Amino acid sequence: MQYLNAFLCGGILCAIGQIFIDKTKLTPARILTGYVVAGVFLEAIGVYGPIANWGGAGAAVPLTGFGSNLAKGVAKAVGERGWLGVMTGGLTATAGGIAAAVLFSLMAALVFRPGEKR
Repeated sequence: MQYLNAFLCGGILCAIGQIFIDKTKLTPARILTGYVVAGVFLEAIGVYGPIANWGGAGAAVPLTGFGSNLAKGVAKAVGERGWLGVMTGGLTATAGGIAAAVLFSLMAALVFRPGEKR
């Protein structure tokens, strides 16, 4: 059942993004940024937790999950360090994901050579 919930949750999030691409003039970069902001907002109002509990990896993997982790990290760091946590909490909480993205991007750049499309 967890696999089905993850598939449905991730699919719904992707379908919403596809609708934005098809029906609006928003660029994909703005839609992706909106997903991060939506994750932060939903975590801040306490809605993303139940969605993540139901959807599992389907809610954790997309950019909404990244935004949720940012919000959790900031909230935790503010509780521990005060206002300095606003600047450090999000980076501390998402450092693993950011490092993985940089590493995999570097590996892809070394393996594949850019070329002109034909």
